[in-house]
Amino acid sequence: MTGPAYGVLRPVTPLASVLLAENPSPMTLDGTNTWVLRAPGEEACVVVDPGEEDEVHLRRVAAQGRVALVLLTHRHHDHAGGARRFAELTGAPVRALDPSLVLGSEALGDGEVVTAAGVELRVVATPGHTSDSLSFLLDGPGSDQAVLTGDTILGRGTTVIAHPDGALGPYLDSLRRLADLAPATAVLPGHGPELPDAPAVATAYLAHREERLDQVRAAIARLGPDATPRQVVEVVYADVDQVLWPAAELSVRAQLDHLRTP
Repeated sequence: MTGPAYGVLRPVTPLASVLLAENPSPMTLDGTNTWVLRAPGEEACVVVDPGEEDEVHLRRVAAQGRVALVLLTHRHHDHAGGARRFAELTGAPVRALDPSLVLGSEALGDGEVVTAAGVELRVVATPGHTSDSLSFLLDGPGSDQAVLTGDTILGRGTTVIAHPDGALGPYLDSLRRLADLAPATAVLPGHGPELPDAPAVATAYLAHREERLDQVRAAIARLGPDATPRQVVEVVYADVDQVLWPAAELSVRAQLDHLRTP
């Protein structure tokens, strides 16, 4: 069985390649996907999510060519922790929704179109996993289109709602936005393999969240209205590896807030 290809730039679409960071864990899957975007023939590139402060990985990314711009999907350290060091290595500006993460430029806004290295990206606000989560819609040649989703949609499994910063209501709205993208829009996620159809995955995520909400409602009916998030996790996530229960508890807190909000 072949293991993850750490340190190797792997082409995925005509405009996007991925460099996998060597930070595997139950939360990051095989590791963080750092995306390198450029049009054919371009020397410069756009880097999305340089990853955590891992000097080896950051230097591998910096070696892929002149970096015109760095974009961050959200604030979590496994995506953004190395951004300041990467900016030092490359001299590239860093842009994100959260102004505290911005270096040498300005914060991003929903609907903004970013152009660099021969590629065009439309910023799509997709809060829920975190309050500052963004996706980037990448127009490719012909009818090819892809969306970089950070942790809003993963290549494998489902994402955590990082309560209290993350919230379920906005997350469901974000999934609906992604479900409205053109069919066959590829998913370029922050973790895990790429997927062929963003609307199909977003629709499946929505169904999964509705199923989980029904399970939480049933657990509350069984345990009583004063049940703790941990007690709900032990019922609803009984079939999930207990190493993931702390993350599941964050999602349950978000689900309970959602259900209890008038």
